[in-house]
Amino acid sequence: MLRQALLYLMSGNEAIAHAVMDADVDVVAAYPITPQTTIVEKLSEYTSSGMLDAEFVPVESEHSALSVCVGASLTGARVFTATSSQGLALMHEILYIASGLRAPIVMAIANRALSAPINIHGDHSDVMGSRDAGWIQLFAENPQQAYDFTLMAYRVAEDNRVMLPVAVNVDGFTVSHCYEGVRVLGKEDAQAFLPRTPRPRLEYDTPITVGAMFSPTHYHVVKTEQAKALESSLNVVKEVFRSYPLREEGYDVVHVVNRSSPVMVVGLGGVMGTFRHLGRRMNVGVASLRLYRPFPAADLLPSLREAELIVVLDRAYSPGAPAPPLATDIKTLLHTAGLQTPVWSVVCGLGGHEIRLSMAEKLLQKALEAAREGAGANISFYLGEEVNRP
Repeated sequence: MLRQALLYLMSGNEAIAHAVMDADVDVVAAYPITPQTTIVEKLSEYTSSGMLDAEFVPVESEHSALSVCVGASLTGARVFTATSSQGLALMHEILYIASGLRAPIVMAIANRALSAPINIHGDHSDVMGSRDAGWIQLFAENPQQAYDFTLMAYRVAEDNRVMLPVAVNVDGFTVSHCYEGVRVLGKEDAQAFLPRTPRPRLEYDTPITVGAMFSPTHYHVVKTEQAKALESSLNVVKEVFRSYPLREEGYDVVHVVNRSSPVMVVGLGGVMGTFRHLGRRMNVGVASLRLYRPFPAADLLPSLREAELIVVLDRAYSPGAPAPPLATDIKTLLHTAGLQTPVWSVVCGLGGHEIRLSMAEKLLQKALEAAREGAGANISFYLGEEVNRP
């Protein structure tokens, strides 16, 4: 039975660190980079004070941080690290090794723009460069979800049907550093939610080979099985989301309001709270993806079928591609379903560019007008101070 949850005032980063402590992790690999640094700083406090009995490993780079996590995870340890931006880019080689070795690592990413030019503020450029690395990817909109999703990430990653790493994404500064009331489970209830499950691991007395060379004849077999595991993890994510004890109704992998509206806005991360607020007021549909990989196509599609216009929000470009990352996914989903619904591909919020309420409201007004007029064109534009769609 769930004990009474405690309420604290915490930032998104503090909420993640608290969840890691409640998860009773064994190893934390730490390297500082803005805006995730306060996560590992807090975990350093927890370990040095005895609040968390874990090995805290300060390393020389993000590449090393994830390498430590891979090695520790293969011994059966519950592990954690965090990064942002250039740090995630430096980890790129090890991202594929972690997923290929089926290491159930949990990593928080305080999403931040990539250089150049140098920018420490939030967008999704960093994680979109890693979206095909074979990791499960969750997106939190606020500090409460940052706490909840971190705990649930361990339950998903360590499930014997999954055994894959999970990234918990929070928007840099607007979620990572902003404070809200956060309800927490506490260690005992968190431990009950996260039982230790037996899994294959490296043992000194029974050595095994890990990550051996594979010939072309067999390499594709391993990668196909890995891809299938990621696809089938969707059902496990949904099970865990539904059973989360802090929310009686659980979580949906796609949160939708105003399904019957002629306009549906689709996006990821903290900005979706702004659009949901406006959507309720203006009768515009809003679908927020809490899970990005594996892509929850079947859960999202019913909300798109009746829309006359779909607005897709991306906080990253995909230079040289037909469309930005999320817009590409949505267009593929529509095409596969035989739908010809027009799509506005809107890039916004790059480098922390503020998405003002007035900007969002103008965008939705223009989308409603276009839907009423029977807009039939796919268009792309950047959401700036003025909404100046072609």
